[in-house]
Amino acid sequence: MSAPATPETDDRVEAKGAVNLVLARPEVGALIGAVVVAVLFLAVAPSFRSAGNTGTILYAAAAIGVMAVGVSLLMVGGEFDLSTGVAATASGITAALVAWNFGLNVWVGVLAALVFSLLVGAFNGWLLMRTGLPSFLVTLGTFFILQGANLAVTRLVGGTVSTPTISDMAGYESARSVFAWEVNLGPVSIKALVVYWVVLVVLATLVLQRSRIGNWIFAVGGDAEAARAVGVPVKAVKIGLFVFVGFCAWVLGMHLLFAYQVMQSAEGVGNEFIYIIAAVVGGCLLTGGYGSVVGAALGALIFGMTQMGINYAGWNVDWFYTFLGVMLLLATLVNTFVQKKAGGR
Repeated sequence: MSAPATPETDDRVEAKGAVNLVLARPEVGALIGAVVVAVLFLAVAPSFRSAGNTGTILYAAAAIGVMAVGVSLLMVGGEFDLSTGVAATASGITAALVAWNFGLNVWVGVLAALVFSLLVGAFNGWLLMRTGLPSFLVTLGTFFILQGANLAVTRLVGGTVSTPTISDMAGYESARSVFAWEVNLGPVSIKALVVYWVVLVVLATLVLQRSRIGNWIFAVGGDAEAARAVGVPVKAVKIGLFVFVGFCAWVLGMHLLFAYQVMQSAEGVGNEFIYIIAAVVGGCLLTGGYGSVVGAALGALIFGMTQMGINYAGWNVDWFYTFLGVMLLLATLVNTFVQKKAGGR
């Protein structure tokens, strides 16, 4: 008796499955957007095609991308943080004022700023879990607290709205060599923040995609109660995510302080929305449980290219914020479509 014939697989089915698999990736929309933006400015802005300006574009992206790493993980975990812009500024101000006011080595100020930033993140997470309030309200309150403190403390200690210069203090040069170094690769100048951004993206992606903690983050973002029921430490995960956002704020704050020597107390206001938009453009859903750190990095790259591309093309820079709004709406529509594809798959 002959064996039954094995049914042949339709090549069209295989092709369709491959396409759906690609479309189901959360960062696919950001990748397409990055290619479109790059082609646009390569065509209309000659300076954009200059290799020497590549470092400038990457630096503009990194200034958004460092915080977008933490924000994207937090959004996958189902929460928001509206204090990120002023938190980075507060970290830099803390380092400068602690060192200057008490006459300490600059590294003492750096460590004090690290502790401060981590405590701000822990406070946000603890208050969220303790009260059950939406993270939108909790971090909005933190935003106003830090915004007011940045201005009031800076004026109280230094007498102005900017921190005193610490460039002549012990430890400044060594700290600057860690947080604000720069290296030239041919015509391209790579700043420290770009490298730290890439490192954070790689590490956060490995944690999210290749570890138990990553599974927990997706679980608490998708359904916190269901995750708790199967043994996921929801409270620890969410507080940990806010603490990591605080760490990202410290990295950015230290770079800004040592790159420009002083911190302006009003700096960073409004940036929190740009970080969130970068994460949304990168595929993070506003409802949580879905997203990509790589996508958020691509979202930051899109804004970096757009910000510099508008300047290089000689366009009115006021259109940048119009672009942000359009990108947010388009990204939300694309992400909804991608999520449906992922669910269908």
